[in-house]
Amino acid sequence: MIDPRLESASTLSARYYTDAAVLEEENRRIFARTWQLAGRSEQVAEAGQFFTTTIAEEPVLVVRGNDGELRALSNVCRHRAGPVATGEGKRPVLQCGYHGWTYSLDGRLARTPEFDGVRDFDREHCALPRFQAAEWNELVFVNLDPRAESLRDFLGTLLDDMPRHDYRGFRLAHRKAWELDCNWKVYVDNYLEGYHIPIVHPGLFRELDYANYRTEVKRTYSIQFAPTKKAERIRTSGGDDEVRYFWIFPNLMLNVYPDNFSTNLILPLGHGRTLTLFDWYFKDPSAVKREIDETVQFSDEIQVEDIEICETVQRGLRSSTYDTGRYSPKRENGVHHFHCMYQELMGLVASPTARRP
Repeated sequence: MIDPRLESASTLSARYYTDAAVLEEENRRIFARTWQLAGRSEQVAEAGQFFTTTIAEEPVLVVRGNDGELRALSNVCRHRAGPVATGEGKRPVLQCGYHGWTYSLDGRLARTPEFDGVRDFDREHCALPRFQAAEWNELVFVNLDPRAESLRDFLGTLLDDMPRHDYRGFRLAHRKAWELDCNWKVYVDNYLEGYHIPIVHPGLFRELDYANYRTEVKRTYSIQFAPTKKAERIRTSGGDDEVRYFWIFPNLMLNVYPDNFSTNLILPLGHGRTLTLFDWYFKDPSAVKREIDETVQFSDEIQVEDIEICETVQRGLRSSTYDTGRYSPKRENGVHHFHCMYQELMGLVASPTARRP
């Protein structure tokens, strides 16, 4: 178990990164019980617009109803488990791609072709199951757990901690997906500390005031404050010379710059395989193509460096000589915070945690 006292604590055991059985438990206890980034508000801005996704191996359909309400519904037909929708688009109704059962935009069963003669069929109870859905900062989140706290309560003071920019009107400018051979937690651990920057990221290190790099942990998220000293590839403006890297438990990163922000969504493809999905948001992306290209190029360089070290760490975790390590109190409080939250939801301890303000 992780000691809540950072100075005395040791890291998660290596088996939580290498044991295939752990991921099944993580899907049940963590990904199915936390708010997950599912998509963008612009994808469901109008009635009938929808998109599909998968959360903790659960097929999910997000749709805007005729009443203007945003809903997250099961994307599994109540007949024989076919897909109610695929991809994204806009439709007046939702029709299963297997046998044509049709649902209204609020999930109620509307039509069952060639189903005459069936006895004791209660179509009122064949509505698509519904999950929690909410919007924040023009992003759409879904939580499969009906008992989970609201997204607003979960995020807490996150909006207050973000730099004072106007985040309205930002649009997706670029998307890039990377797959790498490591457990998803290896990638999250790596993101949550700047300790490795001087060694792994020499280009980024030259841009940052590393001596004043610091991490604050909150209830459900943490913030890395990264002041710049020689910002040549990280653009600053109006005296705003600090970048903030937010991590939202368990697998979402939000990187905030003066003129853009990006999200990194970390998704397990297996116990030793991870997808990192990068989305960059700018205002009026068509007008700042050069800036977008430069931002993505610098990010790609850092990502390649991160992939190499994360895959190497994954191999190290499989070594018979390693099980746990210790935290740097100065540099790895964010990693310790994550591990404490992780073990709580995994049922490894009865109560929280890492010390936080």
